[in-house]
Amino acid sequence: MSTQTFFTLDSVSAATPDGRVLFDNLTLAVGRERTGLVGRNGVGKTTLLRLLTGEQIPAAGVVGRAGRVGLLRQTLEPPPGATVADGLGVAQPLAVLARIEAGDGGPADWDVADWSLAGRIEDALQQVGLAGLSIDRPAASLSGGQLTRLSLAALLVAEPDVILLDEPTNNLDVEARGLLIDFLRRWKGGAVVVSHDRALLREMDRIVELSTLGGRVYGGNYDLYLERRDLEREAAEHDLAVAERDAARVEREAQRAREKQARRDAAGRRFASRGSEPKILLGRNAERAENTAGRRERLNERQREGAGETLAEARAGVERVRALAFDLPSSGLPDGRTVLAFEEVGFGYGEETPVLSEVSLKIVGPERVAVTGPNGSGKTTLIRLASGALEPTAGRVVRGVRSVLLDQKAAVLRDEESILDGFRRINPAATLNDAHAALARFLFRNAAAHQMVGSLSGGERLRAALACVLSSPEPPQLLILDEPTNHLDLQSIEAVEGAVAGYDGALVVVSHDRDFLEAVGIEREVGLSAGAIRAGS
Repeated sequence: MSTQTFFTLDSVSAATPDGRVLFDNLTLAVGRERTGLVGRNGVGKTTLLRLLTGEQIPAAGVVGRAGRVGLLRQTLEPPPGATVADGLGVAQPLAVLARIEAGDGGPADWDVADWSLAGRIEDALQQVGLAGLSIDRPAASLSGGQLTRLSLAALLVAEPDVILLDEPTNNLDVEARGLLIDFLRRWKGGAVVVSHDRALLREMDRIVELSTLGGRVYGGNYDLYLERRDLEREAAEHDLAVAERDAARVEREAQRAREKQARRDAAGRRFASRGSEPKILLGRNAERAENTAGRRERLNERQREGAGETLAEARAGVERVRALAFDLPSSGLPDGRTVLAFEEVGFGYGEETPVLSEVSLKIVGPERVAVTGPNGSGKTTLIRLASGALEPTAGRVVRGVRSVLLDQKAAVLRDEESILDGFRRINPAATLNDAHAALARFLFRNAAAHQMVGSLSGGERLRAALACVLSSPEPPQLLILDEPTNHLDLQSIEAVEGAVAGYDGALVVVSHDRDFLEAVGIEREVGLSAGAIRAGS
């Protein structure tokens, strides 16, 4: 394997336009390997990709580049009038070939003609599951998943040396995710992948964890990274416990020394008050005692400062690796209660082909059900029918308990309000103290409760939404989640998994994240295909 290096970062720092430091002192080399880039939302992962492409310059440090770079962006929105050829980046070279074939090509066209292009386009579309797609088709007519596939095909056609992928699986169904993983397995160049998709991260050769302090490199894939990170957490907790004990010991010893010196000083004063010694001798004794006390106090102060610095470092280490965790309140759902029933349900818009047809299912008690299927199969429609956001156009939906639907954007909250204001809007009977207490249980303590919703990360917003809807006097007994992990970082995903796993109500989840479904204890899957439940679901 070639040891060629495509990117070198030397003491690189990045900051937001208002001067907030994202990360600092990042030193890293990227070669012909697959590097997974992880870190909390807002730490600057997408910014790092922009530094690698040269779209942005670092606040400090140097970024070196070698080779051709291909980029798959997180948001894929084709411009008006763009075609599949534009999406592939081949509109101009295809126009050159067309002029030559029509007999209108000039010398300049012949000089740049790429006669292998048609074959590379056909092969690339075949590899990403878009065989036969017309290059003249409007790009805006493609689904989000198809646009991602088209962008992968564009990378194959361009044949760059290193590729950068920014959250490439966010809008992909299971089939398309598998295709992307196969794409990366076959890729022979370098790759930097920003992702929270654990299945994708398991295909990496190494993981780089980005934080405000820079980057930590973990050799191996996601599972090895997780093992190392858990060991670091244990070590950090141990170091903190030792530092706290040492700081307490130093303080006790300093206190004993102060008390001992105070007794010496008192004895000296009593001795001096007798007047039996010459004043000059008493002065020398007092000076010696003062100097000795000063030395002891300076030594104690240095020891306290050293112990304090060690304790601060230990606390910072624990803060860096500490897991975010919160619990959901009890729903009070009894066993045997019919939570939800679909009886020959259908739904369609006007004269169009129904989105769902003759769907029947039943959920009883605290059952945990996943709704799965390819994009466009009707998953979102089904859960909106379950929540009452839609009513069926055929059949009947029986909603037996209180429910709440949280989509991936947690739309129950409003960007222009604070978390506290959102809580009180959703729970009008709650007092200010009730609201603060409830939000504190979800780790929004004191000033954190006054954050504006629009400023929150994806994980914070979902946590805030859970706090608002589950802390009411009558909490919902059915929790419906629509792609809850799509915009969360790994730490937030783990926190939500832990909370939902401990929830005692019923659960309906739409998710392509198999790790999430396993972690929350899904008991049954309802598979949709072309608007109907697949046999055996």
